[in-house]
Amino acid sequence: MVSYEQKAHYGIEDLREIVKLLRSPGGCPWDKEQTHTSIRNDFLEEAYEAVEAIDLLDMDLMREELGDVLLQVVFHCTLAEEEGAFGFEAVCDEICKKLIVRHPHVFGDVKAEDTDTVLKNWDAIKKETKGQETYADTLKSVARSLPALSRAQKVGKRAARAGMDFRDAKSAFDCVRAERAELDAAISTGDTAMMEEELGDLLFSCVNTARHLGIDAEQALTKATEKFTQRFAQTEQLVAADGKDMPELPIEELDLYWDRAKKAQREAPTE
Repeated sequence: MVSYEQKAHYGIEDLREIVKLLRSPGGCPWDKEQTHTSIRNDFLEEAYEAVEAIDLLDMDLMREELGDVLLQVVFHCTLAEEEGAFGFEAVCDEICKKLIVRHPHVFGDVKAEDTDTVLKNWDAIKKETKGQETYADTLKSVARSLPALSRAQKVGKRAARAGMDFRDAKSAFDCVRAERAELDAAISTGDTAMMEEELGDLLFSCVNTARHLGIDAEQALTKATEKFTQRFAQTEQLVAADGKDMPELPIEELDLYWDRAKKAQREAPTE
């Protein structure tokens, strides 16, 4: 057991010390074994859980999940400090300097009267400070670890800054139709690699359409998945009410139940 003062309230320095103690010889075996790579997915999971709390506007849950995200930051900083790479102070120093540099309209003499100007200045400063010499560099800098739809939408947005874009939502949707035809042709060949490529092109064109419609593709798919899940649950309930089991029914009969669930879902009163 390690020696540590119990408190009624803790701060960021306490969190940093607790993580160090967990990593110490008398600490936790699991914590001592972790590396940047081994807890990579934990960081993603905690970030997604924090986002879910934000979507729910659940303040208690948000407080908890933001704490879990902060733990991940402190943990990685502790690992880096042990490696002699950097510490928590260096992370704080860098983000403070970045915020000051990218807000010259607040900390300097640049004029920015509206959000559009702020964003244009931000992009220009970011491109310069990151040594991005071409528009292609800005596309390549979009994190590959982002969810595919989010990354595609961000890449499309940056390409648009160079003039490489559809004229409007209609022309973007025309591309969806063209890509669907190409996928149909690929399916007829049975070539898996070709089908994968054409399906990817179709999805990318759908994302571009979403961007031109002012819709977040990731959020749209999330809502569609949630709607499917709810409708599936209602379908299962209808099947069970008739004393049947879903896997035992032919798809044609399941479709009838699905249509009933769909109708009930649409007719349900909304708050």
